[in-house]
Amino acid sequence: MLILAVRKSRVGGAALECRRRVVFYSPVDHHVRLASTNTATAQNEGEQGWLSKGVTAIKSQMVRGIGAKKGSLTATSPTWTNAIASAETLVHPKGGSVINPRELLGQDLKLLTDNIRRLLGSGHPVLTTISNYYFHAGGKHVRPLIVLLIAQATSIAPKLGGAGQENANNLPVDQPTIPSREITFGGHVESIDTYAANLSILPTQRRLAEITEMIHTASLLHDDVIDLAMTRRAQSSANAEFGNKMAILAGDFLLARASVALARLRNVEVVELLATVISNLVEGEFMQLRNSALNEEKGWLYHAKDMLKASDNDTLNGKFQYYIEKTYLKTASLIAKSCQAAAVLGGCQPEIVDAAYSYGKNLGLAFQLVDDMLDFTVTADEFGKPVNADLKLGVATAPVLYAAEQFEDLHPLIERNFGNEGDVEKALSFVLQSDGLSRTRALAESYCRQAIEAISALPPSNAQTALIQLTEAVLTRKK
Repeated sequence: MLILAVRKSRVGGAALECRRRVVFYSPVDHHVRLASTNTATAQNEGEQGWLSKGVTAIKSQMVRGIGAKKGSLTATSPTWTNAIASAETLVHPKGGSVINPRELLGQDLKLLTDNIRRLLGSGHPVLTTISNYYFHAGGKHVRPLIVLLIAQATSIAPKLGGAGQENANNLPVDQPTIPSREITFGGHVESIDTYAANLSILPTQRRLAEITEMIHTASLLHDDVIDLAMTRRAQSSANAEFGNKMAILAGDFLLARASVALARLRNVEVVELLATVISNLVEGEFMQLRNSALNEEKGWLYHAKDMLKASDNDTLNGKFQYYIEKTYLKTASLIAKSCQAAAVLGGCQPEIVDAAYSYGKNLGLAFQLVDDMLDFTVTADEFGKPVNADLKLGVATAPVLYAAEQFEDLHPLIERNFGNEGDVEKALSFVLQSDGLSRTRALAESYCRQAIEAISALPPSNAQTALIQLTEAVLTRKK
């Protein structure tokens, strides 16, 4: 009898569920710890003096200054566009050094949106329309792409002994919820090897990819309401188009439909993993609200600060730990636990499951760090959404926290959530004069290296290569 133990580790102060063994995650590892000695400021320049240098001119210089250094991951990396959007000829590859993930996945990725729309069938046409709104916006579907690649990459990895459970995972997910009585766990079924040769991605893993995208899209619907966002993916946001109430209900509906689909996978461990993802998303949003200008609009949320220890968030080190923990909960958790769940559904051994989780966690952290960097270095048209949005919301991200090491005058701006007139412009200027962007890039590259190291534990395959190239390309993306 196989006994699976679920243990818990900690990320900062938040519990992170990790399968079969403790994976300790320190949010201050890998260049995160902030030096306390470098506090040089622009003391010889008056406020108007440094502001008059012009934010635009500084931005152009800094963007050129954070390019890839010799020996860095980006020196020989494929571009983000090539790694994501060039993937439509997988079944019949045309050669070349960059493997197209969409080619590798073929119909699995092409049918993703159609399958999600079927899952979202509703008797209320307005609800269905809003729920499908972002699926029509031409997103790259990066998260389900990663889940499917993990499924394919782990299909040739060592498996656990009980083939019966994997046979259950191969059931068509659109069949009745209750499996037939003929399905047994541990009985005589076809071998794992034959199984893997016949089908590299299981039906349950395909459905997991769809569930992952549904949860992500629900989070976008809710985030846009909270952040008062008017655009998303270069079009009007759902809340701008349909109103806040309908956008919130549509997000709730997506989560409900995702939960039903998740239950039909009939795997308790996977259900628990994805359920904690939804919990993490909410926890992360609360953490961000605590440190944003929006928290003062509601007295109960503002006074919630008193419920936390002052030392948790009263120094630059504390703020950075808080930021990394929030980043894990809001962004990396979904990728990490979806990758982990894909390996669980594939019947993989514990070390492979842990490698999949580690890959997703580090990739997710790197992805968000680059996102926070792009908020300062690209235009709104390039980004597909407003830039400098975090500053305007009163949120201090990695580039700002790094810049605060060099410019003490930035500290009071952070403390008041950039709430005074001119604070956003001042903070932007400080960031562009500092090494905050280059240090954020270096931290993202460190996480990318850890992701590549984790995925290298899998047997060599085209899917593994695609995952590595995708990770390298994160550092070159523009949206």
